[in-house]
Amino acid sequence: MDVANKTKAPSLEPVCEDVPLKMVTFREAFWVWVGVALNSFGGPAGQIAVMHRRLVEEKKWISESRFLHALNYCMLLPGPEAQQLATYIGWLLHKTPGGIVAGTLFVIPGFLFMLVLSVLYAGFHNLNFVQWLFFGLKPAVLAVVLEAVLRIGKRALKNRMMVILAALAFVAIFFYEAPFPLIVLSAAVIGFLGERLRPEVFALNQATAINPVACNGPAADALLDSGTASHVRPSLPRSVGVLLIWSALWFGPIILIFLHLGSQSVFFQQGVFFSKTAVVTFGGAYAVLAYVAQQAVDSYGWLKPGEMLDGLGLAETTPGPLILVLQFVGFLGAYRNPGALDPMIAGVLASALTVWVTFVPCFLWIFFGAPYIEALRGNKSLNAAMSSITAAVVGVVLNLGVWFALNTIFGSVRDVWVLGAHLQVPVLGTANLPSLCIAMVALLALFRFKIGMIPTIAGCAALGVAYHAIRMLVG
Repeated sequence: MDVANKTKAPSLEPVCEDVPLKMVTFREAFWVWVGVALNSFGGPAGQIAVMHRRLVEEKKWISESRFLHALNYCMLLPGPEAQQLATYIGWLLHKTPGGIVAGTLFVIPGFLFMLVLSVLYAGFHNLNFVQWLFFGLKPAVLAVVLEAVLRIGKRALKNRMMVILAALAFVAIFFYEAPFPLIVLSAAVIGFLGERLRPEVFALNQATAINPVACNGPAADALLDSGTASHVRPSLPRSVGVLLIWSALWFGPIILIFLHLGSQSVFFQQGVFFSKTAVVTFGGAYAVLAYVAQQAVDSYGWLKPGEMLDGLGLAETTPGPLILVLQFVGFLGAYRNPGALDPMIAGVLASALTVWVTFVPCFLWIFFGAPYIEALRGNKSLNAAMSSITAAVVGVVLNLGVWFALNTIFGSVRDVWVLGAHLQVPVLGTANLPSLCIAMVALLALFRFKIGMIPTIAGCAALGVAYHAIRMLVG
């Protein structure tokens, strides 16, 4: 047997010989990524749908199986899965420059929008009109989170075991406050071992299986599987280089801030905190907001209670990853603790720092791990582990929805401990009936009448203004 054949990993898809491949030019890809970024509303589900339509259905640059394999890996990672998916596919098409362009363009529009909205929020939040807007916005965000639970659930809970994992994750985080990384790790181990011991129980849906691509399939797939695309093959020297370069980019600004401003600077505190958040934000923005809200309000005092919902409402109305809500947190934290700087300037600098330490790790995860993930395409145990993580994320997002409901609809919540479980029991007398009514309107708009997310949020904000205007007129 030829030595080369011994070392080369078996191809999971047939190599198309004598078929002319149409290369995707960098210029063409650039403008497609611009279009994806400007249309990336609707949270991760909507953003992933936009990419799928443009890249798989319309452009036919990559196959369905490769798209889903990349998505499952991105769901496994901490950070915004949609932005990481764009980076992954950009890297597949045009190596590291392609990944940088795709991932960066995905963030820029949302960053600029969120910066403007944060400035308006901080500078004009004392105006009654702005407060009325956010009174209607919060219940709408609650409905959006609940819709996200169903959207992710439909995609992830394909068999009874996935439903059980989602339920266990909800119980663990809501009642026992289990650490999110522990939940993700446990789900991965259960999926990996479960597929080996009871494969029939962990059988994946056929849509997520790795299917061969015919020779008239996506040209990029044929090129990648032909063996000529060296960047998709794991390389230890390249991995070490990626780790060193992107770690320096990640931690360099934080070290400089420490040397010049010290450890008590709000910028240093935010750099460290959001760096830690970047490591534990498995499942995207929804899954980590409860943790960020608690730390930002109770530990650091950057936000007032309820303002995280305001930030999420702003993030929902902008293109780009919902994790940009962290930019809002960073802006307000520095705006209220500016030191010797002008508050607005401090807020803008903190916004840039927060976005930097949030998204630079995303590039590290992709450029370091993607070659190894490509080499493992078709591994059933790995796919089962990824699918189990996605199922657990459904339970975590459901926890966020319940947390939002308790803090939006009720003015007070009692903490009760029963057999080691932490129960949050709402005080019924503090129920805010107008907020409950607006939440019901949002739920009907999204689920019954299939109205889009942006019109629903805008309509609920208008209801908040109308309610307070009527109250003022009545007396």
